[in-house]
Amino acid sequence: MASRISGLTILLRSDCEGIAIMKWTLPAKPPFSLPAIIRSHGWVQLAPFASDEERHTLSYVAQLDSGPVVEVRMAQAGAGVDVSVEVPLDHSEQAQVSAEVVWMLGLDQDLSDFYRIARSEPKLAGAEEKGRGRVLRSPTLFEDTVKTILTTNTGWSSTIRMVAALVSRLGAPLEGDPARHAFPAPTQLAASNEETLRSDVRLGYRAPYILDLARAVASGDLDLEGLKHDDLPTPELRKRLLAIKGVGDYAAANLLVLLGRYDFVPVDSWAMKVVSHEWYDGQPVGRAEVEAAFEPWGAFKGLAYWFWEWAYLSEG
Repeated sequence: MASRISGLTILLRSDCEGIAIMKWTLPAKPPFSLPAIIRSHGWVQLAPFASDEERHTLSYVAQLDSGPVVEVRMAQAGAGVDVSVEVPLDHSEQAQVSAEVVWMLGLDQDLSDFYRIARSEPKLAGAEEKGRGRVLRSPTLFEDTVKTILTTNTGWSSTIRMVAALVSRLGAPLEGDPARHAFPAPTQLAASNEETLRSDVRLGYRAPYILDLARAVASGDLDLEGLKHDDLPTPELRKRLLAIKGVGDYAAANLLVLLGRYDFVPVDSWAMKVVSHEWYDGQPVGRAEVEAAFEPWGAFKGLAYWFWEWAYLSEG
């Protein structure tokens, strides 16, 4: 059965196992490639994301504002994305899921200015053809900020573990698959305590930062989500991010990229490694060299860095 809701075609059907599926399609500004977004960085490896590499599909476990926890599945559909859930949603719930998918995949992003200047750079020349340029992000800036803080001063495997523990211990379970959980809302995290975050979730020194952030957002003292569409100049937005405990220069630059602001390069040990191999014959470099390498890209320096085809990776 098909119906028209908010200009989107909604299909209600049953799969081979008799499970009701609600499905609709969202358009994207071309060029669009869901596989390219999935591969854009390691976020897809962090709960509650999951992906099927063979089918090039992405899923996310979300807790709706109305309470239910649902698995949102995304698959490429021509120039857009098919969205499906295995539970019926009312109009407001479907609108919430749609808005979150649009944000997560950057469906409304116009990257034509970036593509125009990238065409002249061999290390970026394939970006437009491959639909590269969008960066996978979480539905909320709160979740992305927590995850970014958990990438600092640690290895990637530890980040994966910390996020998984945070989600499984404090997030609401998915009905029908209690092994999967939604990312904990600010109120859920704020109700925890530093000892739990240190000992059970094992966040280490990051525990008080995460707890302070959750409590500030839950109380309304910090409007993180308002920053997603704020027209503040990028330097001022960066100052707001740096004011969050646990967010330093790297974390702020990383969050700016996720916000669609590319004026800064997220410089960490990895950035210094790849830049040293790209332009300095493997000799040690610092922040200044990394920033200088991408200074010519101006407002797109962070995006150019993100999607650069590194010689270090090719040689490896």
